[in-house]
Amino acid sequence: MKNLPPFLQIELNFSEYKIALLCFITAFAVAMVSFPPLIRILNRYQLHDKPGLRKEHSIPTPTLGGIAIIAGMLVSVTLWFPFSFSTEIVTSLIAMTLLFAMGITDDLKDLSAKYKFIVEVALASLIALAGLRITTFGGLFGFGEIPVPAQYTITIVAIVGITNAFNLIDGIDGLAGGLGFMSLTTLGIFLTMSGDKSFGLIAFALAGGMLAFLYFNMNPAQIFMGDTGSLVLGFVVAILCTRLIQLNNIAVEPLFRNTPLFALAIVLIPVYDTVRVFTLRMWKGQSPFNADKTHIHHLLTNAGLGHGLSSTIICLVHGFILMEVYWLNELRPELILSILVGTMTMLIIALHQFRRVQSRRTADTGQTAF
Repeated sequence: MKNLPPFLQIELNFSEYKIALLCFITAFAVAMVSFPPLIRILNRYQLHDKPGLRKEHSIPTPTLGGIAIIAGMLVSVTLWFPFSFSTEIVTSLIAMTLLFAMGITDDLKDLSAKYKFIVEVALASLIALAGLRITTFGGLFGFGEIPVPAQYTITIVAIVGITNAFNLIDGIDGLAGGLGFMSLTTLGIFLTMSGDKSFGLIAFALAGGMLAFLYFNMNPAQIFMGDTGSLVLGFVVAILCTRLIQLNNIAVEPLFRNTPLFALAIVLIPVYDTVRVFTLRMWKGQSPFNADKTHIHHLLTNAGLGHGLSSTIICLVHGFILMEVYWLNELRPELILSILVGTMTMLIIALHQFRRVQSRRTADTGQTAF
């Protein structure tokens, strides 16, 4: 094992993943069966996401795909979850269900951003009060254990931020689903290795539903997950990242020396992209919520790449970042953070240059044809 690359030195006891596999397969099967009738119903009642300034699709497409994803997860959890429910698990499931209901309402009636924000903060507060809190920065900038009052604030900000980051990254076919599937599978593996099979099962169950969704969402998409799916996806990923940090902080032999930074790597692409886009808009004197096409996926689609290829490229980068942070686990946390931010910054610069080159080629081709 020691002669293998670091990311291949993970020792998995596959017997611990039997129930997890059943959860995954059940959620996948339920979602796969649910999508065709759901698409027919949505088309019949014209419950579509219509093209607009923020949109990359050109024709009305059924939304509310999150219904089938979450249905798969809930059926799977009901069938395979162990009978011992902790306060954290019960609170998380209740909060997910409430956010799911808000997501459906938002997809149907387009709720105000203010109302959604209030609900998200309330649900994040509920999670923090239940005991799921970010308790440490892992020595980053000299900060170790966080004072309890600050734990509440940081946890609430993190959960609301990650929830909305996944909502905003859901801009092209296959992207949010692909990033979500990779993140959930990774979290499921490492939560189980950390000794929390219960939260691991939730991760695998949602990953199964997400994989089924990808089958119907790959370009050309038959259905979108909508806020019904993207809000719950971000919310669950945020909760699972919080739990992973919490577990490794109290473990005698933690899986990671820098667990908070590993958790950051799991959500790095949507979070970095959201912060970057909001900062650019405010720098220009605009509202951070103004509609435009400056997200990371727009840099690729504006250069002429299709949805499938653009999503694949971003997901490959996500996979590289996850391996990168695992390779760098023994380095100082400040150095790891610098490398992660530097990786994303170089990626954005490279994509901007690629778009400029493609624009010049298109212009030159037009002039030649003329």
